Amino acid sequence: MNNSAIGVFDSGVGGLTCVKELRRLLPNENIVYLGDTARVPYGTRSKETIARYTKEDMEFLRSHDVKMILVACGTASSVIMSDPEFRDHSTGPAYSGVVLPAAHAACAATRNNKIGVIATGATIKSGSYGKVIRSINHNMRVVGKACPMFVPLVENGYTDKDCPPTRYFAEEYLECMKQEGVDTLILGCTHYPHLAELISDIMGSGVTLISSSAELAKLALKDLTFADELSDRQEPGSLELYCTDSTELFSENVERFLGSGINAKIEKCSLKIKS
Repeated sequence: MNNSAIGVFDSGVGGLTCVKELRRLLPNENIVYLGDTARVPYGTRSKETIARYTKEDMEFLRSHDVKMILVACGTASSVIMSDPEFRDHSTGPAYSGVVLPAAHAACAATRNNKIGVIATGATIKSGSYGKVIRSINHNMRVVGKACPMFVPLVENGYTDKDCPPTRYFAEEYLECMKQEGVDTLILGCTHYPHLAELISDIMGSGVTLISSSAELAKLALKDLTFADELSDRQEPGSLELYCTDSTELFSENVERFLGSGINAKIEKCSLKIKS
């Protein structure tokens, strides 16, 4: 039993998809969420910059005495997998990223061994999903596509299935997936589930969408259960939401993605890494 909170971070509002699933699966757990909205998107940054941002995000969550950290950012998760600095779990709570659970879910779902991955440029360039998928089954064909416009569209609320600019970019990005005949598509950035209805409409009902954020929430439930660290709280858990830029825009996105009337603490914060 452990009543400390679950920490979650993302470059912006995308990780709220993970928070939503966590609240469904683990309603009695306290959650602390950080959206680094002042520096979104991470996917256009260098590996060194992404690593520095990730370290600062994790330090912020550690200061809130969390029992685990969920890296609800595909870009940061990809960097963590390849950066030696993040391999030491002895310095604080364990952390998990979205790549491993999403890759395993996709391998279990595919019928024709053709898996598509849409994500930020940095994630696609890292090849993280392809490496994990082929380590599970070397016969898998993995098709990756960077979708740089999706994050700013989601951050600014352009998520409706019939939104003309969003549909324009989605059709352009997904054309290669349709040509390759993938039957499973990983939404490799946690912003992308906000566009799931549109993506499904373009890809068709025969293609299974894998939400990286939902799979991360499922992994959290599994890991906390295995470690006997679930809360014994009987009442609904609290929700603390922090952003690094405008709380007004952030609050609008919270209401849009988590629902109106949500009882949550919303504050602006600054990130300062320990020297």
